[in-house]
Amino acid sequence: MSDIATLVPEPADTELAVSALRGLDAVLGAEGPVRLHLAGQVGDVEVPRSALAALAQVLDSFAHGEGVTVLPSQAELTTQQAADALRVSRPFLIGLLDDGQIEYRTVGTHRRVKAASLIRYLREDDERRQSAADALTAETRELGFA
Repeated sequence: MSDIATLVPEPADTELAVSALRGLDAVLGAEGPVRLHLAGQVGDVEVPRSALAALAQVLDSFAHGEGVTVLPSQAELTTQQAADALRVSRPFLIGLLDDGQIEYRTVGTHRRVKAASLIRYLREDDERRQSAADALTAETRELGFA
């Protein structure tokens, strides 16, 4: 199996995902493993609650008609794959790599980006954006515009 799996919902999957997500929401707040009964299977399957939370995220994306890409955090991406994951151009990603904002290693003459480094950058970028939005909101209130 490839390190990277892209899952794209069929039109019929959207409604089913919405229904399944409602069912999962009821058990996500509890503790410990979860038992799932799979139609057509003998017996139940026990899964870690964290895996169920990941499934809920996939179902949420499917419910909105969006595809999902799943990859192990230790997977290494080409610069084009990393740029696609960030939804930026490859030259923009190269600038981020050269600036040291995203870690990478070279294999021969090619750069490889660890998925974990990409995820870390995304989280930090989200925090920077949220902090800037909070600062703008506070300034708007101070000036009496809100």
